[in-house]
Order: sequence, then C-alpha cells, then structure tokens
Amino acid sequence: MAIRRITQETFDAAVRENMDEFEMRPDEALREAAEQFVSQGVDLSCIVKAVPAGSTVDNQEDQKHEILQALENLHIRKDSAGVGEVAAHMKCFTEHCLLGFAQRYLAAQKDAYPVILSYCKKSVEDQEALLAALAALAALIDGQPDLLNAEGKQLLLDVLKKYQADSSVMRVSICAVRRSCLKHEQNRQDLIKDGVLPLLTGAITQHAGCAEVVKEASAALRVMTFDDDVRVAFGNAHEHAKMIVLEHNGLKVLIEAAKVHLGNTSVLSELCATLSHLAVRNEFCQDICDMGGLKLIMTLLTDSYESAELIRQVFSAMRAVAGNDDVKDAIVNAGGVQLIVIAMNRHMSNSGVCEQGCACLSFLALRKPSNCQVIMENGGALAAVQAMKAHTNAVNVQKQACMLLRNLVSRSQNYNQTILEMGAEALLAQAVQTHKDCSDVAKAALRDLGCKVELRELWTGKNNSLTN
Repeated sequence: MAIRRITQETFDAAVRENMDEFEMRPDEALREAAEQFVSQGVDLSCIVKAVPAGSTVDNQEDQKHEILQALENLHIRKDSAGVGEVAAHMKCFTEHCLLGFAQRYLAAQKDAYPVILSYCKKSVEDQEALLAALAALAALIDGQPDLLNAEGKQLLLDVLKKYQADSSVMRVSICAVRRSCLKHEQNRQDLIKDGVLPLLTGAITQHAGCAEVVKEASAALRVMTFDDDVRVAFGNAHEHAKMIVLEHNGLKVLIEAAKVHLGNTSVLSELCATLSHLAVRNEFCQDICDMGGLKLIMTLLTDSYESAELIRQVFSAMRAVAGNDDVKDAIVNAGGVQLIVIAMNRHMSNSGVCEQGCACLSFLALRKPSNCQVIMENGGALAAVQAMKAHTNAVNVQKQACMLLRNLVSRSQNYNQTILEMGAEALLAQAVQTHKDCSDVAKAALRDLGCKVELRELWTGKNNSLTN
C-alpha cells in the first residue's frame, strides 16, 4: 500500500478549520486533525503538529510556525547584519530544529539550507559566529543528508583544515560530517575522496584528551563503514574500512584514545563500536590483539561490567575480533569466557547485552571443541538458555542463543543431555514457532541436539531440469 502524504499547509488548514468552524480549543483541533488524517492512512511523520503562532481568524497570512519565524529572522538579516549580530537568531533556529524531524523538514522545504550555508561561509573567519552557524547546519541536515551539496561538502572540509587546533569547531564540524553521511553513500564517497579520513583520525590524535571530539570523530569514522543507503546497490563500506586501517592507522589511533579515557564509559562505548566495524579482515583482528586491543577489552570487561551499554559495545568488538581463530584462543586463554558469562548474568534483563554476549560465545565456540568445553564449564550454555527465557520476543537474542547452542554441540554430542536438561528443547521449539527469522538456526540446533524436528526440503532437484 502506497504511503499517503500531505503538505504542512493542508494540515494547518484542517487545524484552523476545526478551530474556526467547530470552535475547538487548539489542542483539541490538533488532536482531531491528526486522528482524521491517520485514519485515512496519511503519514504525518513530516508534519509539525502545532498551531502556527499568531493564528487569528482575520489575518491568516501572519500565521507561521516557530521554526519558520526563526528562519525568517535569519532571512531578514542575511545581507544587512554582521555575522556576530545573528548569533541569537541562529541559536533559536537550531533549538527549533532539535525539536524533531518535522521541524527540520519544514525548514528545508522553505529553503533553509542555502540560508544557513551562506551564514557558514560568511562566518569562516569569526570563530564564535562560525560555531553558531555550523551548529545550525548540523541540526538541519540531521536525517536530511541530501541537503548537503558540493559547496557544503567543500565548506566542511575547509573548516576542518582551518580549525584543526580548535576542539569546539572540530566537534561541531565533525558532527555535521557524520550526519551528512548517515544513509548517504555518495556523500561518504565524495568526502573520503576529498580527504576527510586523515582529518578525522588526526582530530582524535590531536584532541585525544577531549572526550567530545573523540566521540564525534570515532562515530564519524564508523559511519564511513556503513552500508545503509537503500538507494545504492553496492556501497564501499569494506573499502572504506580498509582505508581507515591501512592508510590512516585507524586501529592504533582508536586504541590509544581509549587508553586516555578509561574512566569514561560513553567514549569507550563509541571507540569499541568503531573498532568492531573496522575488524573486517583476518589480519585486522590480529592487529587489534597485537596493539593491545584485546588487553583493553579484557580490562573493560573486568572494571566496567556495571555499564550495560559499554558491555554491549565491548561484546560487539570482541565478537568482531573473534573472527580470527588465533584471537579466539587468546580470548579464551585470557579468561574471556568467564568474564562474558559474568557480564551476561549481571545484565540478563538487557536484550542488547544478551544478544551480543551469546554472539561472542557463539564465535568462540565455532570450529573450536576445546573452547566449547570451557564455555560449558563456565555456564555459557545456561546463560544462553536464561537469555532465551528472559527475552522471548527479542528475535536477535533468540537467534544468537540458538547459534551458540548449535555450535556447542555441532562437533560433539557430549553436551546434548546437559543442554536438554536445561530446558533448551522447549525454548528452541518456541523460537521456531514465534520467530520466522530464526526458524532455520533453531531447527538446526534441535537437529544437532538429537531432538525430533521437521526439516522441510525446499527443492529436491526432481521434476525440473537445469538444462534445456
């Protein structure tokens, strides 16, 4: 079914009609209009659900939403006022953009981007004014990366080069870069081609002690490795990750930055998340281990197990580096299995921790019977079963737990009875019935556990010829 959309003007007219014709209060008029459009299958995600300021029966021309009033103030002062005089109006515009996507979308529809870009260009020599203008630009393009044109990309690169020593400008500029690259493959490719990667890694090195710059730059590097633009058949995510590692020493930069912020869980979470996206080759996983990354991961698991978000990201990084068989053994030998199980049990109510914890153990168990024994002895299978019980509706938890149970018994039947006595069969059968996405792996686990399971043949090769 096609999504139906309306303009902001149509919605505002409906609200105004409810107020004028049916004498509804503003809140009633808004609610009634929204309910009517939703009942007709209209998508209101891009609609500002507010009564325009200055709404009167006699003078409807003066009715404007606050975001558009802020934009108009900037329009008025575009050519007449100095860049420093508009800081308050720029801040007001930014604050309204931060209220929601609908406000940003409406502003963009009214040509806010060229106005804000113009202010950015005029403010390049004035640090304070530039900060305000860049903050507005970053806010406006959040969720609207198509707005950034070639002129805007060049501006961001020029600012990053000019203000490399200024942590405040770097943070806001990098934020704009990150938002412009989310779900936009062409922006990523253009910015990388024009040299954004050394500017990002350089920012982390130069401002290693500034938590906000490190977080923003790390997140921006991670976005460069995404493959999230549905309009593009094939992205360059893998190539970008290789460039960050091989050409710009990304792994060492991130690991060294983490050592500076061992007490800051939010920074460490960002750095671990980015490391997990860079471990795309077998040798990169080994490099992370050799550079002290594995020791760092173990330290974080030991010292910061109370932070669920950090543990989730640490698990994600560990899962990534465990793609290397030698690193798997190093993790197990360093006591990684015990730490994973302890952290999972501590945060059993957190689906993200359970999902990544099961995934880590699953990777460690894959093709490694000796690791399977360690996982069983330290309660890994029981933790997976408990996770399945605690998160019956979380498909990713169910899938990762199923994969772990299967990997534990796929090369050895010694643990079948122990796992079945934990109640695994009923949970796996429930996963088959409840979650279509994990049906295959759950059935595979049931099969390898020796349970009765219906395996349907999709094609036997009969009745159809592969040749003419």
